[in-house]
Amino acid sequence: MSGKAILLLMMGFSMLFLVVANNFHGVSGQMTDNYVDYFNETTAYNIAVSGANLAANSVFTNPTWTDGYNQPYQNGTMNVSVTILDAFKNIRQIESVGSFNGKTSNVRVIIAPRNFASFAYYSVSEGSNIWWTDKDTVWGPFHTQDILRAYRKPTFMGSASSKLGIQHFTSAALDAPYFHKGYQNGVNVEIPLDAVTSLKAPSLAGGLYFDGNEAGKSTVYMQFENDNLLFRYNTTLPFDTLHLPTVAPNGLIFVENGTVRMKGTIRGAYSLAVSGTTSPRGSVYLDGDIVYETDPRINPASTDLLGIIAQKQVLITDAPPNYTDINIHASILVQDEGFGAENHSGRPVSGNLNLLGGIQQNIRKAVGTFNSGTGVYLSGFAKNYRYDERLGFASPPFYPGTGGFEIVSWYE
Repeated sequence: MSGKAILLLMMGFSMLFLVVANNFHGVSGQMTDNYVDYFNETTAYNIAVSGANLAANSVFTNPTWTDGYNQPYQNGTMNVSVTILDAFKNIRQIESVGSFNGKTSNVRVIIAPRNFASFAYYSVSEGSNIWWTDKDTVWGPFHTQDILRAYRKPTFMGSASSKLGIQHFTSAALDAPYFHKGYQNGVNVEIPLDAVTSLKAPSLAGGLYFDGNEAGKSTVYMQFENDNLLFRYNTTLPFDTLHLPTVAPNGLIFVENGTVRMKGTIRGAYSLAVSGTTSPRGSVYLDGDIVYETDPRINPASTDLLGIIAQKQVLITDAPPNYTDINIHASILVQDEGFGAENHSGRPVSGNLNLLGGIQQNIRKAVGTFNSGTGVYLSGFAKNYRYDERLGFASPPFYPGTGGFEIVSWYE
């Protein structure tokens, strides 16, 4: 090869290397720019998420907090506002904007008060002689302020917590519960002292109010027939009929200082609240099945929903209609005592207590007795509790709250 050819070849390679180097420099610069953009966007996003979390924590700590934030954060800025979307229901929106080096990111969170209907089971006091057994399955969120007492491995399908730990009947090996969604110890959730009495006011403003202080009206017999409520004050009297959507448009029925005996079929969403501190006032007796017209397990679009809220107790009546199973569709809250079976240790073996909904109570009452050696029931009911999954996002009208909030939605 001549010197001229070699020179031309070298010049060609040099030009090629220059082009490649220039392209490489361009790619490298573009990669750097992309990385810088990604870093800026990610940092702005992290600032927005941090702002939303800080604001949510502030509301959870102080339910009246609406100040928001507008301050530097991670070399950027955090701008957070809290807006009350529904003053009556206390539903709030947190809007968090994170900014960093010209990039912005938005996070929007909706929070709402958590109420007791979200619990499949809740108690303050479990009672030292009442145990969750291998025949018991709780299908939704569970909490007790007491010790969770376990015999032969009960099953908890939802999240579970207790304030005072777990006690095993014999040993952990034989009795430790099955927790399918985890267990937390040391959690504190208290029933408000005015859970029932606070409902009088809304019952007088769009609800249905009964005054148990009036002579001859301390006990109200109620039979629900779809949209209608049949009621009377004495079994010797005929029923009066009320159209519930007309007389209780806000869905609340309140009996002040009285006793309710109830059964029937519910259409629509209602809460029945009964106040009174001297038994039997403040008590609800279930004289038979109380069920939804449309079972949500068959039709998930069902809008039938019932809350039973009693100051004293809710009892399954000791009477023949309840000796062969009982079906209850409701979330039940008892402020002072609890939910149980009347004469639980003296009534006959009564089949299954089929509950769709939830139970929240101060003192756990028994629904039957069993032989601790064999597990065979001796009286009352075997528990068949099913959580109404709709209670995770909906609740009966005016159902008492826990005093805390929960996140309903999170948009980014």
